[in-house]
Amino acid sequence: MKFLGNVLATIIGLFVFCILFFFGLLIIAALFGGPKGTRVEDNSVLELNLEKVTHDYGGKFNFEEIGYFEANHNGLTDILKAIEAAKTDDKIKGISILNNDLNLGVAQTKALRDALEDFKKSGKFIMAYGNVLSQKDYYLNSVANTVYLNPVGEVDFKGLSTEVMYFKDFQDKTGLKMEVIRHGKYKSAVEPFLANEMSPENREQISTFLNSIWNSIVTDISKSRNIPVAQLNSIATGLLARTPEMAKANKLVDKVAYEDVYHDDIRKLLKVAADEDYNTVDIMDYAQDVATSSGDFDTKDKIAVIYAQGEIGSGEGDLNVVGEGSMRRSLQEARKDENIKAIVLRIDSPGGSALTSDLIWREIEITKKAKPVIVSMGNLAASGGYYIACNADKIFAEASTITGSIGVFGTLPNFSQVTKNYGINTELVETHENASGYSVFKPLDPNFRAFTQEGVENIYKIFVNRVATGRKMTFAQVDAIAQGRVWAGSDALRLGLVDKIGGMDDAMAYASQLVKIKKFSTVEYPKFEKDFKDLFGGSGIPFMKSRENLIKEEIGEANYKVLEQIRRLNTQKGTQALLPFEINIK
Repeated sequence: MKFLGNVLATIIGLFVFCILFFFGLLIIAALFGGPKGTRVEDNSVLELNLEKVTHDYGGKFNFEEIGYFEANHNGLTDILKAIEAAKTDDKIKGISILNNDLNLGVAQTKALRDALEDFKKSGKFIMAYGNVLSQKDYYLNSVANTVYLNPVGEVDFKGLSTEVMYFKDFQDKTGLKMEVIRHGKYKSAVEPFLANEMSPENREQISTFLNSIWNSIVTDISKSRNIPVAQLNSIATGLLARTPEMAKANKLVDKVAYEDVYHDDIRKLLKVAADEDYNTVDIMDYAQDVATSSGDFDTKDKIAVIYAQGEIGSGEGDLNVVGEGSMRRSLQEARKDENIKAIVLRIDSPGGSALTSDLIWREIEITKKAKPVIVSMGNLAASGGYYIACNADKIFAEASTITGSIGVFGTLPNFSQVTKNYGINTELVETHENASGYSVFKPLDPNFRAFTQEGVENIYKIFVNRVATGRKMTFAQVDAIAQGRVWAGSDALRLGLVDKIGGMDDAMAYASQLVKIKKFSTVEYPKFEKDFKDLFGGSGIPFMKSRENLIKEEIGEANYKVLEQIRRLNTQKGTQALLPFEINIK
C-alpha cells in the first residue's frame, strides 16, 4: 500500500508541476512575448514567405477562465496590409518572392497578386525566384519585374483540373451504404454515393467554372508578361514550359539561373557590394509590426470586418468552422457599437448546416436594419456560404470565386446489408408506426424517406426564396440557376448572384462611401470564446501544438485530408447546404 501511495503521490506531483509550469509559460508569454516591433534597416528587402498563411483571418481567442487573450496577425488580410504599408516605407526598397510555397486558394492568390501589382506602382521592385514553380506559384510570381527559374527546375503550366472520387461499387461490395435525399440536379455532393462515374450535369458545371477561373488567371498573366492569352493557352496545351529553356523561350520566365545569381542581382539593385549581405525583413514579422503599431486607432468612425471562414456548423466555431455562436455574437456586437458605421462580411466557406446558415442569415437581416452589411467573397461562398451572403446590401466576388450551389441534401449511413452479410439481425419494438424513426441497421423505410425528402424540399424552397428576396429576383429566376449548380464569380455576376467583381478593398471602399466616411479604422471579428481545455486542442497560441498538427506530423498531409473528409461525413447532422464536393484545383 505504501508503494501505491508513493506512486500516486508522484503522479499527483507531476500533474501539479505540469499545471504550474504551463501557467508559468502563460505569464512569461504575457510579460515578454508581446510584440516588440520589427527592426527594419535602411535599404531593406521584404521577403514574401507565405507557406504558413492559409486563412484570411488569423483569429482572436479569449480564454476567460484564465484571463488570457491572444490575437494572431498571420492571416492574408494582415499580409495585404503589410504590403500596403511597405509601399510607402522608405526603408523598404523592394519585395523578394523566393521559393515560395503557396497554400492559398485561387481567389486569395488573386488578392495577393493585386496587392503586389499596386506595390509596383510605387516604383519599387519585385523579384521572384523558384526552383520549381507550381501553377499557383507561377501565377503569383508572374507579377514580378523579373522572374527567375533554377537551371534544373520546371514550371507547372498546363491548365486546371480537379478530381472526384466515387464509392458506389465500394458500397455494393462492402454493404456500407449512404442513403441520400437531395434536391437539385447539380447537387453532386452526394453523387459519389449514387454512381461510380461523373454525371453529365456535374461534368458540365465543373468544366464551366474551371474554364472561368482559368480565364481569370491567364488574363492576369497576359497583362503582366505581355503574352497573348491564346499563346498562353497553347503553352499550357503543349506543356511548352516543361523545361527551363522552354519556359524562357516562351517568355514565362526572364532568367534561368541559380539562386546566388538572383541574390547578386538584388544586391545590384540595392547598390550593395557583392561580398556583403543585403538587409531583409520577413513578411510575417513585418505584418505583426504593422498590425500592432500602425493605423489610426483613435479614429472614431469604424468599419467592422467579420470573417466567416470554414464549414458552417453549430457551436462556437473557430478558424476552420463558421460557428453560430461566434457569428451571431459578432453581428450583435457590431450592430450595437455606435462607432461602427458599416459591416463587411468576408466569406470563405463551402457551406454546411442549413439550420445554422439560416440562423446567421436571420442575424444579418436584423443587422441590416441598423447599418449596411457588405459581403466580400473569397475563394468560396457556396451553398450555405452563399445563403449567408444573399441578403447583403451589396455582394463583391473575385472572378475566380466559387459561389452559388443553391441546393440542399441529407445523407444517412446505412449498415443493413453489412450486418446481414455477417449474420446480425436487429428487431424493433415501437408504440406507433413511425416511433423508431431511422435505424442504420434496417433498410430505409419508404415513409421515413418521404418525410425526409419533404424536409429537404422545404429547406430548398426557403433557400431559393431567401435568394430571390435578397437579390430582387423571382423564385423561378433563382430556381433556373440554382439546383445546386456551382458558378465562378465572373458567371455569378452575369447571372445576378453578385453585384461587383472585386476584392476586400473594393468592398471596404464601397462601405465607406455608402455611410459617407472618409477616415476610419477597422475592427475585426469574431473573437472566439474558448475554455481551458481548448488550449490543448488548437488555439493559435504560439507555444502549443494543435491536435491537427500532431496528427499531420504522424500520418502526413495527404492522409490527414482523407481522415478529415471522413470526419466531416460523420459530423454532418441534419439537412446540409454544402458545396457539391471538396474542390481541390490543380
